[in-house]
Amino acid sequence: MIKFGPSGNSDSFYEQGGKRTAEAMKWVRAMGLDAYEYSCGKGVRVSEETALEIGEQARANNIEISVHAPYYINLANFHKDKRDAANEYIYATLNVARLMGGRRVVFHPGAYMKLEPAQALQIALAQLKEVIIGMDERGYSDMIICPETMGKSGQLGTIDEVLALCRTDERILPCFDFGHIYARSIGNINSREQFKEILDKIENELGFERMRNMHIHFSRIEYTKAGEKMHHTFADEQWGPDFIFLAQALYEKKAEPVIICESKGTMAEDALNMKNTYEQLISGAGK
Repeated sequence: MIKFGPSGNSDSFYEQGGKRTAEAMKWVRAMGLDAYEYSCGKGVRVSEETALEIGEQARANNIEISVHAPYYINLANFHKDKRDAANEYIYATLNVARLMGGRRVVFHPGAYMKLEPAQALQIALAQLKEVIIGMDERGYSDMIICPETMGKSGQLGTIDEVLALCRTDERILPCFDFGHIYARSIGNINSREQFKEILDKIENELGFERMRNMHIHFSRIEYTKAGEKMHHTFADEQWGPDFIFLAQALYEKKAEPVIICESKGTMAEDALNMKNTYEQLISGAGK
């Protein structure tokens, strides 16, 4: 079964009197959602007490938690000390995820900077192997890390690069951000056939189970010739991608991912929109 949820809290959560993320677990469940992604994008700053409280509320409301690691991670950084610091950010985020009762940590692989893409990938692959060793040494063998496809042309995180990173270890699941993929393609990837080709590629390279259980981010994204510019809401229909096409591909592939909505300000509402779209698709297919 596909799980849907927001990344962070919608504006309406606060407008309705919500103040703390722990309260959001009951709020998103009341909407009919069953997933939530907590962001440590600007740093791992949440206290142990708060993380445990969020986890308690997530369990009480049957919400699957994932956590996003700091945005500034770069496994391809030319300087080894900075790459090793990135490892520590991942471990710190894994600790937060465990406290919250989650297993998945999403992270940005990095950026090319002055390196050729192939060179950056090789550096990141070697560093990721060290991350895995460190996870085992620190007791995180049961956790899952998810490298994310990135939306800007200068970032490490094409479809092929993320798949290469995932081949490092079975415990690495891909996080495919279809908004990023759309933006990086300058709006050219936005059809059922193209999305199914991507899912086929994941299955061919990582196997059916990792394709079926993958992590997905979705939102409409404005782009320039360099790729991603900014996130929009589902109401901003001049930008893609269109979820119905991904829904059709997921249904055809029998995929059951966690889908996190990253719309600007309406992430919970748009996550519910996706859930309703998918359920209507299933209902229609069953007739």
